[in-house]
Amino acid sequence: MAIVTISHEMGSGGAEIGLTVAHRLGYRHVDHEVILDHARPYGVVEEKLSHLEESKPSLFERFDVETRRYITVIQTLLYEFAGDDNTVLMGRGGQWLLQGIPHVLRVRVIAPFDLRVKRLAERLTIQAGERVHPRTATQAVRRDDADKSSRMRYLCDVDLNDPRLYDVMLNTERLTFDAAVALLIDLVGQPELVTTEAGKQVVSDRELASKVEVALATHPKTRKSRITVEARQGVVTLEGPTSVDQAGQVAGGVPGVREVKIRRGAVPAVSPFMA
Repeated sequence: MAIVTISHEMGSGGAEIGLTVAHRLGYRHVDHEVILDHARPYGVVEEKLSHLEESKPSLFERFDVETRRYITVIQTLLYEFAGDDNTVLMGRGGQWLLQGIPHVLRVRVIAPFDLRVKRLAERLTIQAGERVHPRTATQAVRRDDADKSSRMRYLCDVDLNDPRLYDVMLNTERLTFDAAVALLIDLVGQPELVTTEAGKQVVSDRELASKVEVALATHPKTRKSRITVEARQGVVTLEGPTSVDQAGQVAGGVPGVREVKIRRGAVPAVSPFMA
């Protein structure tokens, strides 16, 4: 089948569209709550994980090794869900992490700012049981737009609204939610998005590399080291300074790693999704 990643603006209807697509296709719907639930085996604190998953790390957090570990855990979980296939991933940089994988449909759902404010105000009014002032909704939408944009810029060094990150951009000003759902379901069924063994291997390689990164970010002797990780069919290649030898031992203990290769070089630059 396929993997669908949905990035959406607050009030655009993307959350509703993603949930409906997953339901109609029988796909797993991966949102904030699912991420938190599956992160527990990694021994992370839910409050901090929730904070880093939804917002840009503070200046202090950017230099915190724990921040690096938490962000890498989120990345690893996304790859794990993608490896299961038949999944709708909501936000969390999936459009960037899974680029280049043939069976991934990367979607961006947008709508004009004023319309999004109106929709949010109406929804909040229903939830609160009393009228919510448009100013409150305006501030919420503006803040959410800024947070998501800043987070994407920090984690991936890309513009959230860059159309090259997406295969499809849906504007729900005129397109109804049902029409958007029908369109995405039709696209998922196209031959171009059929899962292949080659595509599955790419996801598997990225997942294994990410798991090694989590292990390195967790181990007391490697957690402060900057080491790049590549994986291909169980063979992991590490590149970094002289301390990379210790990293090789850590990587060798990660399930799924058949062989570890070492390349010594200059300290690599901090990669996307790393603090």
